[in-house]
Amino acid sequence: MGQGDEAAFLANEAHGMKSETAPPIRIFISTGEVSGDLQGSLLIEALQRQAEALGIRLEILALGGDRMAKAGAKLLANTSAIGSIGLLESLPYVWSTFQIQRQVKRHLQAHPPELVVMIDYFGPNLSIGHFVRQHLPDVPTVYYIAPQEWVWSLSPRNTRRILHITDRLLAIFPGEATYYEKQGGNVAWIGHPLVDRMQAAPSRAEARALLGMTADQTAIALIPASRRQEIKYVLPVMFEAAQQIQAQLPQAHFWIPLSLEVYRGAIEQAVRQYGLRATVVSGQSQAVMAAADLAIAKSGTANLEIALLDVPQIAMYRVHPITAWIAEHLLKFEPPFVSPPNLVLMDAAIPELLQRQATADRITQESLDILLNPARRQKMLAQYEQMRQKLGDPGVCDRAAQEILQCLKLNET
Repeated sequence: MGQGDEAAFLANEAHGMKSETAPPIRIFISTGEVSGDLQGSLLIEALQRQAEALGIRLEILALGGDRMAKAGAKLLANTSAIGSIGLLESLPYVWSTFQIQRQVKRHLQAHPPELVVMIDYFGPNLSIGHFVRQHLPDVPTVYYIAPQEWVWSLSPRNTRRILHITDRLLAIFPGEATYYEKQGGNVAWIGHPLVDRMQAAPSRAEARALLGMTADQTAIALIPASRRQEIKYVLPVMFEAAQQIQAQLPQAHFWIPLSLEVYRGAIEQAVRQYGLRATVVSGQSQAVMAAADLAIAKSGTANLEIALLDVPQIAMYRVHPITAWIAEHLLKFEPPFVSPPNLVLMDAAIPELLQRQATADRITQESLDILLNPARRQKMLAQYEQMRQKLGDPGVCDRAAQEILQCLKLNET
């Protein structure tokens, strides 16, 4: 049966469920961190659209954050601030994650969903996926935005574990789809969901008007943290570089969008400590990125959003020195790239400054070169265009929602 036939089948099946007395279909979505909350909210909106088209009702339960709640999910726990990269960095969250996992598993056991969707969030989702496999074996599972084992697999075992708990894997990168297919996964490449988010993004002029910038202001976006550990390890070197840039470009003004309001105090204190001419804003991250002449961002989803807005950028990251030593010397962690724009192209479209390379001097040097060298800016923008062509057409979230709802057929008798 083809995809169109499956959609028609579902629509016909749903027709008999249209009465107001029919119970809603319960879907559980599990994710964490700020980026997962964003992707989860976009998916929930698409699921609601697709469900309405099919004439069915959904009840969406979730681990996520405020965006997902606003999109219509009932949160079992807020995990937007729970997340880390690294061994030592994860220790503060072990107990809270364990408590949330225990609570969620009890809830799933008592109120089984018709479908489970996992978004990134590697460790916790592996635990939830294994629980569902063991205790709710008839419930289909979908992994949407799978862990990036396809880039830096430290052990084939991790890939096998992901595929063991996954009935359908929805890949957002072409390389991701190829990797998991070769490993025997049931995979669909749907494109990257940020392509959809960018359809409503403001232009540079609109963003500057919204933020009250003048047309000729030299604006530099600083994006230091969506995890608490990044306040400690990423922010200081980023702000030291900003201090150096400010000394050489007195006309520059820094704009810092908050990923979570809880980080405002630490960021505003750092702005004062480093003497930066900066504005800290809440709820306007996309506008800040769109308005900038340059973005200096910690490595992550924001890099792709910045690239899709055609803003030159530098990606950087730091972790605890012991974590870095373990990754390098014991785990032999040598990924080709870490930032999404470079992963899409498998080429160095943007500079990646990691750990020992992420110094204030190096960030300053790269920033000034990008700002003052038109040829380098144009080369980066040209690579952005190549990247954009590999991300799929708009409608990504609706394609994901259609795939997910079709997986409900796996649970039919």
